[in-house]
Amino acid sequence: MIAADRPDRPAARLCAVDAEGRTRHLHRAALATLLAPGDLVVANDAATLPASLHGWHHDSESPVELRLAGWVTPGDPTCFVAVAFGAGDHRIRTEDRPAPPPLSAGDPLALGPLAAVVERMLDHPRLIQLHLLGPRNDVLAGLARHGKPIQYAHVPQPLALWDVWTRIAADPVAFEPPSAGFALDWALLAAWRKQGVGFATLTHAAGISSTGDPALDRRLPFDEPYRIPERTAAAIARAKASGRRVVVIGTTVVRALEAAAAADGTVRAGDGVATNRIGPGTSLCVIDALLTGMHQPGESHFELLRAFAPDGVLDGLPAALTAEGYRGHEFGDVMLIERSAYSAGQVSIVSTKRASQALVWAPSKARWSMVSET
Repeated sequence: MIAADRPDRPAARLCAVDAEGRTRHLHRAALATLLAPGDLVVANDAATLPASLHGWHHDSESPVELRLAGWVTPGDPTCFVAVAFGAGDHRIRTEDRPAPPPLSAGDPLALGPLAAVVERMLDHPRLIQLHLLGPRNDVLAGLARHGKPIQYAHVPQPLALWDVWTRIAADPVAFEPPSAGFALDWALLAAWRKQGVGFATLTHAAGISSTGDPALDRRLPFDEPYRIPERTAAAIARAKASGRRVVVIGTTVVRALEAAAAADGTVRAGDGVATNRIGPGTSLCVIDALLTGMHQPGESHFELLRAFAPDGVLDGLPAALTAEGYRGHEFGDVMLIERSAYSAGQVSIVSTKRASQALVWAPSKARWSMVSET
């Protein structure tokens, strides 16, 4: 079971933020009633790899942990971008973990049954390109036997691989779980189907959420490959054509769909790599609402929300949610946030006695301004 499902946890909660910035506090079960017939829900069906590998640096005979953080070639399980740590495990806060021993290109590593080599350094002492040696099937078997899910100190008990798979998990390509998907269960999906709410999936290789190093964290999220099926692109096109909403589950789906979108909101099916960073000033082409977990200001996940709502709405949310007792991370509480017309410098026309004016949110100035329309 994931943490959110354990019986000693109180009922999970939902904060719903509408397009006007109004907030409601509900039970998470209310998700079954908040969508309308014809709306389309899109979720990430990526399963999570056992991406934490403990072992030894051969030259220094020092312990290391390597957390797989990116694909060099999507689908090739022998070569990864990885973040390296020294001695310790997830029970030590990531930001308190010691640095790895000095690493250089060509250094051999022993990772349980896997032999590996540092293929090259990637402009930071903790960031490497890792090559796992051996035939593909042997590497996959070694990952399955030796690897563990990446986890953090806020969940001290060790997680098994099934703890980090959502109910819709399919291809194992993610390095951490697309955790907003834990809010989905078969009863919710059945309720949506009964109401005429559509459901579709894509596969996005969700990356790591923390490296333990402030400079590296500012570079998150790393580039992430995705695959959008033809049927999902077609379902989005139908929803848009009929004026219905596209509601996505998790920030990874935001990134994938907006990376694959044309300016008119058309989504290209097929494989791609999301290199985009979504945040204040981003004009969303596809997505109307997002279901996500609780995040903190400064985290890439929270900054992405600034594409949905202006700072005036978001900046007061963390304190308000804390006061209401919401739980962060993967503990089950979620937020459903609708895209505001003002969130990315879009305009809303209002009438005055003198002239028509536009009320414009300017993210760069962090304020509203009135602009006369001619």
